Amino acid sequence: MASLKYLAGYSPELTAQVRQWLDSGSLGQMLQKKYPAQHDVKTDKALYGYTIALKNQFLRQSDPLSKVVYDDKIDVLHNALGLHSFVSRVQGGKLKAKHEIRIAAVFKTAPAAFLTMIVVHELAHLREKQHNKAFYKLCTYMLPDYHQLEFDMRLYLTYLDGLGKAV
Repeated sequence: MASLKYLAGYSPELTAQVRQWLDSGSLGQMLQKKYPAQHDVKTDKALYGYTIALKNQFLRQSDPLSKVVYDDKIDVLHNALGLHSFVSRVQGGKLKAKHEIRIAAVFKTAPAAFLTMIVVHELAHLREKQHNKAFYKLCTYMLPDYHQLEFDMRLYLTYLDGLGKAV
């Protein structure tokens, strides 16, 4: 029986419906029908280009990114799906700052919409460090259906968990 850890905090009625979809085997079909488009962003280089394109479209004035990579250890180490890190170092007499984004490797094979959602989420951290109202407002500015995609991504991860795939 699959865990519903990605749906913690949702209503018992909703989680019961998801459990029913899992038990009947219809959750995967439902997600496949709703999100048939796969992406071709399979390498770190392609992910960097994809992320920079989104950043340039919506956050042109934000600090530059020094690194964007897929990370296959991210969930195990941090219980997260993506990470934004900010590192400051003194080099010579100057303070150098680097922004890095790491995306969980599970998104290499996820539907395109879910990759976009997680990249938008991590890019929003360039401006808003906390998950507050301003953060989610920025996410919905970049991706108007952000909240629906976040929920559907949680369903997708629950589905993978039910298949026994490491997430």
